[in-house]
Amino acid sequence: MKLKILYIINEPWFFLSHRLPIAIAAQEQGYAVHVATRNGAAVQEIINNGFVHHEIPLSRNGSSIPSELNSLLAFWKLIDNIKPDVLHLVTIKPVLYGGIASRFTSVNKVVAAVSGLGTLFLAEGVKADLKRKIGVGLYRFALRSKKTTVILQNPDDKQLLIDLKAVKAEQTTLIRGSGIDLSTFQSIPENLNDTPVVTFAARLLFDKGLAEYIEAIRLLNKKGVVANYQIVGDLDLGNNTSATEQDIEEWKAIPNLVVLGYQKDMSTVFRDSNVVVLPSYREGLPKVLIEAAACGRAVITTDVPGCRDAIEENKTGLLVPVKDSKELANAIEKLVTDTELRVEMGIAGRQLAEREFAIEKVIEQHLSIYQQTN
Repeated sequence: MKLKILYIINEPWFFLSHRLPIAIAAQEQGYAVHVATRNGAAVQEIINNGFVHHEIPLSRNGSSIPSELNSLLAFWKLIDNIKPDVLHLVTIKPVLYGGIASRFTSVNKVVAAVSGLGTLFLAEGVKADLKRKIGVGLYRFALRSKKTTVILQNPDDKQLLIDLKAVKAEQTTLIRGSGIDLSTFQSIPENLNDTPVVTFAARLLFDKGLAEYIEAIRLLNKKGVVANYQIVGDLDLGNNTSATEQDIEEWKAIPNLVVLGYQKDMSTVFRDSNVVVLPSYREGLPKVLIEAAACGRAVITTDVPGCRDAIEENKTGLLVPVKDSKELANAIEKLVTDTELRVEMGIAGRQLAEREFAIEKVIEQHLSIYQQTN
């Protein structure tokens, strides 16, 4: 009988963008692959890859107790019905609810991928403090189990969960990101003849540093710095920090700025860029930065957990303080005006991607964890 692996993840598109090569490798190793997500347009592609898809009821940001209990019960029923040999949980609610549900099933191995601690640890205020306390308690109950391996993407998140007693150190392992296909994200020399293009690429969330990027553009335009700017990414209205259509319309009026929206072919986006910017407030390990590096592009990001782990400071890119538009503008100006430095950083970025972020390395690390059950 085939071994079974069940991936539970909130969105079907996120499974395809962040876990598909790993699931294909598991399938090639002989696993029957089951994938549980919310419904969405990407479900058919999951099925086309030969995986069994299960739809789960899951609210992205809902806090209705009956709704959340319904999700938890659905997770338990699904796990109990499939009886996977390996349960791989990805994104916050699947990690929490899947981890709790697994305690009441016979599943032998649980892999919890904590790809970032996100808004739970960024939000401020009394309500946010209460949610954080509840969240920490849920993490402890979901993760502190001998059968659970917790994958973290950066050492800051690992240490935070250990300090909160949500996990034991021996349960954890560091895997730097989801990996990239270096044959898809190839290094192509920059266009050095036209006006430099600076690209922000991420979901359009203010936690990604959108407001700071917009303000930096205004400062650079006022200063007369010659550059073109892009925003690439889609709205995520299910997230409390998402921008809106009204925001986009306002941005379109800013000189030298183009809002491109969602782009499927990110390698082409990076090829047509000279600098890639992600001034995020906190990340697990942002895929966009390692994709840009693989394409030989210098990057600018913030000195926060996850972001600083995706670059080599002053070698593959620049770090700026979080929520600091002036320093972000200064960094953009530095790379826009210093072509030699920018190109050198792009070359070093490609070398970093080849050394640390190749998808083959990430697949090997995951399969090793899966095989610990055999």
